[in-house]
Amino acid sequence: MSTTEISTDPNGGPATRDIAVVGAGLVGLAAALAFAEAGLDVVLLGAAMPPPPTDRLDNRIYAISPGSAALIDRLGAWGQLPPARVQPVHGMAVFGDRPGATLQFDALESGVPALAHIVESGVLSAALAARVAAHERIEVRVPSRPVALQVTDREAVLRLEADEPVVARLVVGADGAQSWVRQVAGFDVRTRSYPQTAVVANFLAELPHGGIARQWFRDDGVLALLPLPGGHVSMVWSATPAVAEDLMDLPPEELAIRVAAAAVGALGALTSVTPASSFPLRAMAADRFVMPRLALVGDAAHNVHPLAGQGVNLGFRDVREFASVLEARGGQRDCGVLPLLRRYERARREDVRTMIAVTDGLQRLFSSRLPGAGWLRNAGLRLTAGLPMIRQGLAQHALA
Repeated sequence: MSTTEISTDPNGGPATRDIAVVGAGLVGLAAALAFAEAGLDVVLLGAAMPPPPTDRLDNRIYAISPGSAALIDRLGAWGQLPPARVQPVHGMAVFGDRPGATLQFDALESGVPALAHIVESGVLSAALAARVAAHERIEVRVPSRPVALQVTDREAVLRLEADEPVVARLVVGADGAQSWVRQVAGFDVRTRSYPQTAVVANFLAELPHGGIARQWFRDDGVLALLPLPGGHVSMVWSATPAVAEDLMDLPPEELAIRVAAAAVGALGALTSVTPASSFPLRAMAADRFVMPRLALVGDAAHNVHPLAGQGVNLGFRDVREFASVLEARGGQRDCGVLPLLRRYERARREDVRTMIAVTDGLQRLFSSRLPGAGWLRNAGLRLTAGLPMIRQGLAQHALA
């Protein structure tokens, strides 16, 4: 996409924008749209805009919660998704590593049409990017690479490698887990690397998946098979490094056999349709989400273990809450003042802490080899399964 020529102030310098969003991933695109819809002038910076989706299944998929889907719909992108590339999740089944330890969630019981919708990253990114490109309040400066950041009492200045600087009242870092904005601004982070690697791949299942997301807590990690359109399933196997290495070394046919066996034949035989890929797992949270003239959203602010499938939804909830704070700013025209930014930080802190604590606790419990840990975790699944109020409470949090 070509860059847009920016206007200048009467003195010949670059015009001051309300917000500069750094990062053109899912959360960055949604943030730019949400801020623009709140009546702010936005400039979006990124290495590249998402390309149009192909017919091939994307290895990177997301379970989009109803709350996130509602946000994406308000931004005008949900209706642009090809229906044939969106799979509703009607139920979820979680299996412990001992017989009888099973926990199930049902959309009808939760009072919603679907617990989530499985969408490929490329398909969703393209829909959001199309809306960004068409929005009159958003200037797209792609490709662009920031190399320096200067913050004053009144504005923030981003120096770019090969373009005019960007001046904004607020810089929002939506540039992912290795966020440049977070690092150059000096945000402190707390990180925990897990002794696990996520292996992902897509398969065609012999048996109908029924719109059910399945997850097995095993001795060698957590295996999830998420339903995709056309009888396909997406695998996320959070395994020990040794097991992950073995999985990555397997030919596609043998990997399909290994996964089908680990899933105890729940979906019959599997046929590989995409090569496997892998990435290390960690939890991370910035000690602060805001500084004067600066804020973080999405993976730039926090990472969680993927066993709950909530990483991108946390980012979308950041966007939703941030846009709400900015819309309610009243007579405060300057969107970068610290008291306003702290409202966003306070609104998001507890949700992020809770999700990190829950996913971290589950990962520790189900990977523990301490005496009694096996009994405790499986008993917990059985207990939760028998207490509808607790089960529904967990489901409602995931629906947000």
